[in-house]
Amino acid sequence: MIAWELIDCAEIPGATEQLRLYRRDQEYSMRLGGTELMTSRVHGSEDALADLACDRVADRPDCRLLIGGLGMGYTLAAALRRLKGDARVLVAELVPAVITWNRGVLAELVPAVITWNRGVLAEL
Repeated sequence: MIAWELIDCAEIPGATEQLRLYRRDQEYSMRLGGTELMTSRVHGSEDALADLACDRVADRPDCRLLIGGLGMGYTLAAALRRLKGDARVLVAELVPAVITWNRGVLAELVPAVITWNRGVLAEL
């Protein structure tokens, strides 16, 4: 089995543990302490979260959607697929390194996240 490689660590405001990004071959994992928060191999819950929210607003003209946390970008990508062109999405991310990771090492996972033009990526 291929071992996990630590790619980067990031401080989380108000937390004692660091957020850690790992890679194993083509798979990525974000972990807090010993807990895996998300992985690039299994992201159905992120897609489902966007689907549930978009089901309620996708047909509204000029709708607005707030996503709390960028993660690996799967929720944002799923929302952008479901919403009309006049929709706007705000992503509020607490950890600046997560944005850096999505623009760098994670960019190949969800390329639309880096080039999206229908909203704002806010660092808190």
